[in-house]
Amino acid sequence: MHRQVIDSHLLKILHTLITESSVSRTAVLLGQSQPTISVALRKLRAMTGDPLLVRSGSRMVPTSHAMTLIEPLDQALAGISAVLNPTISFDPATTQRTFRIGSPDYLDVFFLPAIVDAFKQEAPRARIDFRHLMTVEGGYEHALESGTLDLVIGNWSTPPELLHLQPLCKDDLVCVMREDHPVKRGNLTRAIYQEADHLGVTTHHETGLGTIDIELARGGLSRNVTTTMPYFGMAPYVLLRSNLLFTTTRALATHFCSLLPLRIEPIPCEPRALTYYQLWHDRTHRSAAVVWLRRLVAGVAKSLVR
Repeated sequence: MHRQVIDSHLLKILHTLITESSVSRTAVLLGQSQPTISVALRKLRAMTGDPLLVRSGSRMVPTSHAMTLIEPLDQALAGISAVLNPTISFDPATTQRTFRIGSPDYLDVFFLPAIVDAFKQEAPRARIDFRHLMTVEGGYEHALESGTLDLVIGNWSTPPELLHLQPLCKDDLVCVMREDHPVKRGNLTRAIYQEADHLGVTTHHETGLGTIDIELARGGLSRNVTTTMPYFGMAPYVLLRSNLLFTTTRALATHFCSLLPLRIEPIPCEPRALTYYQLWHDRTHRSAAVVWLRRLVAGVAKSLVR
């Protein structure tokens, strides 16, 4: 790449060309003529040493190198915007911003509805977008770094070291089974627990032991997971029609047991309570808007699980 000075306007053109894959569309969006954008594209090709956009049939598509430029361009343009238009204050009552939170679905039934309620009361004109961690492309750490997500909520046993972290609340582990399960109430022993077939839910791409199994291992206990699924909301209905056992948090278990003929049994060891965290990247650490969002989530957590 030639060492030439590239101004912020060219950066904006480059970003728009790559994301829109169209000279004409870029011209419309930036209020420029097509010849002006074409000249800029030729200049950018010379500066980067890459064609950036190539023809595929009747349309243009970004080159593989161009795609790698999207993230650094996002960061560069965000930095320039912050310098030229610093946000000194933030008013949730008037903002129309979209906030994006990544979370596993075990929070859906008791935590996320409370967040939505508090959010809508304080920021009635804003939008909130929840993303399941299994659907976040590149993983939640990359999503926080790139700005795809503002915040992630979860209960990992060992959260990533490179992210900012705030503990929210704790919740202990229990075992759930159908009310008329062959294991009678109060009779769940270590031997029965370890010999039984268990239901497991995978909320994100894991390697090795998951959070629950790590805590069980601390108490010298293991489980034989014979059935797995991607969503916690499916679990109680599977339990109703099987002899499977399901280990989860008390808050989630209490919710489903109040609705369905299920019951809670203590786990035959003493696993530590799980800690819920909210995680964020340094890029939003001082953002007034995201600071407000973190305070809101922390306040909701304290009111729900102690």
